[in-house]
Amino acid sequence: MDIANQISRSAQAAVKALYGQDVPEKMIQLQKTKREFEGHLTLVVFPLLKTSRKKPEDTAEDIGRWLVDNEPAVASYNVVKGFLNIVVSPQAWLSLLADINADEHYGEVKAADDAPLVMIEYSSPNTNKPLHLGHVRNNLLGWSLAQIMQANGNRVVKTNIVNDRGIHICKSMLAWLKYGNGETPETSGKKGDHLIGDYYVAFDKHYREEVKELTAKFTAEGMTGEEAEKRAKEEAPLIKEAHEMLVKWEQGDPEVRALWEKMNSWVYAGFDETYKALGVGFDKIYYESQTYLKGKAKVEEGLEKGLFFRKDDGSVWADLTDEGLDQKLLLRSDGTSVYMTQDIGTAEMRFNDYPIDKMIYVVGNEQNYHFQVLSILLDRLGFKWGKELVHFSYGMVELPNGKMKSREGTVVDADDLIAEMIKDARQTSEELGKFSDMTEEERSNVARIVGMGALKYFILKVDARKNMLFNPEESIDFNGNTGPFIQYTYARIRSIMRKAAEQGISLPSTLDGTYPVNQKETELIQKMAEYGAAVRQAGTDYSPSGIANYCYELTKEFNQFYHDYSILGADSNEEKVLRLVLAANVAKTLRNGMSLLGIEMPERM
Repeated sequence: MDIANQISRSAQAAVKALYGQDVPEKMIQLQKTKREFEGHLTLVVFPLLKTSRKKPEDTAEDIGRWLVDNEPAVASYNVVKGFLNIVVSPQAWLSLLADINADEHYGEVKAADDAPLVMIEYSSPNTNKPLHLGHVRNNLLGWSLAQIMQANGNRVVKTNIVNDRGIHICKSMLAWLKYGNGETPETSGKKGDHLIGDYYVAFDKHYREEVKELTAKFTAEGMTGEEAEKRAKEEAPLIKEAHEMLVKWEQGDPEVRALWEKMNSWVYAGFDETYKALGVGFDKIYYESQTYLKGKAKVEEGLEKGLFFRKDDGSVWADLTDEGLDQKLLLRSDGTSVYMTQDIGTAEMRFNDYPIDKMIYVVGNEQNYHFQVLSILLDRLGFKWGKELVHFSYGMVELPNGKMKSREGTVVDADDLIAEMIKDARQTSEELGKFSDMTEEERSNVARIVGMGALKYFILKVDARKNMLFNPEESIDFNGNTGPFIQYTYARIRSIMRKAAEQGISLPSTLDGTYPVNQKETELIQKMAEYGAAVRQAGTDYSPSGIANYCYELTKEFNQFYHDYSILGADSNEEKVLRLVLAANVAKTLRNGMSLLGIEMPERM
């Protein structure tokens, strides 16, 4: 039962009965009553004054009296100017609690077989380096968004497009050939993605040295500093070799391809470990090495249809000036593809694999223009969701000491971050005495759950569109707007439920309307009932932060209730049972909400 909808329909009926006119649903404006006034829901009567032809106070009085006489969910009312404050009856609250109690996933919608199919792309790593803090935000947002879309009744396919080809991949490969001495993950004791990342950094180090030498040489020959550096970057032997390797790769050179496959397999094994630790996964993984040729073919097809044009140097372009944009390169003069081409190819493969209704790309906001262009191109090429594709654009993650720079090797590594969060969670828990009666296995598991919960919540509670400052120390706090605070409240409720079971207290499967219910209890029921609206809003706005905020608000509401009222020490058995049912459903709602963020809840803390 949705109390607000029920009262809203009755208010419409009241206007019809009192003033002889039907009014549209949008004119019945119900909102939560402000804390300083008595009531649960407030009807704004100003939109109804043309119909009533009365003063705001008189209109509110008329409707209030009618509701008390005709709507069982309304117990009483009071009028403050043009606002009708409605007090909901205890029976109605108990009926709502019974509905919440009966549904394991109250507020969420299960996807039907014919529900819209939403594909969500996230992660998108490069195989030349390990995952870093920026990837962590991307993966957590993508996974959470998938859970939220699913909770809104959509079928969801989670995909990852791995950037496993291109000049940056060749840089790592070339550096390993030149400086690696046959090193492997086994011989080095390093994860494969870390090992390859080291060679990407090594390439850049040696390349910079070459550029420095050549810049000095060209400057001595009379070039300006800027000209000399530009030419040096183009003519440095390392970058030339890397480009040659890329051409060989595209030509299918057996040696280059074999090296590429070997090094990529090391990286994939490393990525899988990180994904597992983050608690994310995918239904389908695409590889740019498989999609770029599809993209080239699609571009050639568009060229034949007159959608694109070829320049004198052989390069292929899209003219987007009629869309208020510029011309966009699709194929280089040497025939090699660019990112845009690859994205077109990936779209083609996905469309052939799945009947997609909506496509969501989880990619940083530095790619806003790219996705604006991609949307236009996919629409031109006939993809039905092209124009409506969603670029879930998120801000960058910054550290207290500034931005990350992967080429310089100063990046915050995802594996290091995860290990540090778990270590800090364990240390904090031990200092607070929360591990005193746990086995070593339990301690390790709780430290993992709390550490990862702290990391995920800290990142997901921030509006995704904003840049954020990540501070690990602030995230592991058992008070305030943090993951551990919510997890601790959940664990506390689970402890209460275990004690109740030990006392032989069993909870009723159904609730009748005879239980006493006070204001704090009704506020808790009302807050739990808002979960469905929070899920819907998060789905509309593509906003995991909305779910995080809801979970925090519900946690605060429960803790205030728990501070004011005893559960197991309640005055009567009826009060005790009611409060246990309330607590059990708060725990359930928190578990479901945090699950949408990819956060596990510990039974003990």
